[in-house]
Amino acid sequence: MTDAPDPDDIAAATRDIADVAAVEIITTAAVHLMSAAAVKCGLAQDGPDGRGEDLRDLDEARKLITALAGLVVTAAPDLGNEHARSLRDGLRTLQLAFREASLYPDAPGEGPGERLTGPVS
Repeated sequence: MTDAPDPDDIAAATRDIADVAAVEIITTAAVHLMSAAAVKCGLAQDGPDGRGEDLRDLDEARKLITALAGLVVTAAPDLGNEHARSLRDGLRTLQLAFREASLYPDAPGEGPGERLTGPVS
């Protein structure tokens, strides 16, 4: 027995992804980044304290929010106003949550992703 992928499975997966619109793939990637950043900002409800604060890792959150900002800012013109607005709102919410969770908040314009989005307050 080998663990080599079945060529038929690969072909089926390729056909499946070909049927998905780019806006859906971009939005899905953004939602995954948002979800991970929310957990790393301590917004999860799953921690032993019931608030997720012990899951907080602001260094990791900063990386995720910056990646999300890059995706949202560069993809927004191609996503259409409805999709882009929702993603920008989610990004801004995470940037504000990061600022609130930080013991020593970054200067305006220096927070995660703010060099791409501008300062949030």
